[in-house]
Amino acid sequence: MRSGAPAARSGPPVVRALRALRGMPNPRLTGLGSGLFCAAVMLVLGFLDQLLFGASLTVYGVLFLPVCLLTALWVRRGDLLTAPVVVPIAFAVGLVTVAESGKGVGGRLMGLVTALATEAGWLYGGTLVAGSTVIVRRVRLLRRRRRAAVRERTAA
Repeated sequence: MRSGAPAARSGPPVVRALRALRGMPNPRLTGLGSGLFCAAVMLVLGFLDQLLFGASLTVYGVLFLPVCLLTALWVRRGDLLTAPVVVPIAFAVGLVTVAESGKGVGGRLMGLVTALATEAGWLYGGTLVAGSTVIVRRVRLLRRRRRAAVRERTAA
C-alpha cells in the first residue's frame, strides 16, 4: 500500500463499502412522510417503466423491492410499524400507471385488480422486505435501550 493512499480507498472492499454507505444521506421520515415518499417514487417509477419498457409488470416489481427497503430504512424509530403498511398502498398507487386498461373507469379498475392479482408475489416480497427490515431495526433499538439501562444501573 502506498503511504499517500487516502483512507477511504484502503482496506477490504467490504470496509470501503461500509464507509461509503455511512457517507450517504440518512433521512428520517415520519409515518406520513414515508408513505408519501414510497407512493411518489412508485408513481414515478411506474411512469418510467411505461415509457422505457412498455409497462412491464416484472420491471415494476423488481423496482418495488429497493423502494421498500429504503422506506423501511428511512422511517423514524417511532414510526417503524408504518413501513410495512404503506408499501402495499404505494405498490397499488404506482401500479395504476402500468396496469393494462380497457375503456372507461370499469376497464381501468379491472386492469388494476388483475395486475394486483398477478403481481401479488412482488407485493408480498416487498412487504416482507420492509417488515423484516423494520423488525431488525426494532430489535436493535430494544437491545440498545436495554444496554443503556444496564449501564445506567451499574453506574449508579
